[in-house]
Amino acid sequence: MTWGPPRPPLYRLFLWVGAVLAILVFYKLAILRLHPKYVFGETMMLVYYVYALPLGLKISRGFYEDGIWTEEGFVPYANIGGLTWREGTEPTLVLLYRWRTFARRLIVPERYYGAARRVLRDKIAAHDIHFTGKTLDLGLHDERDDV
Repeated sequence: MTWGPPRPPLYRLFLWVGAVLAILVFYKLAILRLHPKYVFGETMMLVYYVYALPLGLKISRGFYEDGIWTEEGFVPYANIGGLTWREGTEPTLVLLYRWRTFARRLIVPERYYGAARRVLRDKIAAHDIHFTGKTLDLGLHDERDDV
């Protein structure tokens, strides 16, 4: 279950910066006849603004077979140590890493909210995501209720 990411608020500005960088690189190479090693920094910024940023927007956010693609990157199901929902203007799933001290967030569109909760319950029931192994775990807690 996947959906397209929202565009960044300054997306058009990023494309304009890329266009200006393309003109600058062309000017330095063709008109000033500088060696390519002197335009390396501008070229890397050009690649980022014109190629990498739009390419990153083509990655669909959501639930995949092996993990969850969040706003910041991919999280395998085996690495998830905790889940919580923040329900504000838009539902947000917060994923806690099992061995790290930071979290990732996934903004879920309203129309996918119920289906996302079902997917998480199914993954927990299939033991793809598990929260056991914590102190004083007596086995009396149903992990599916954590969703």
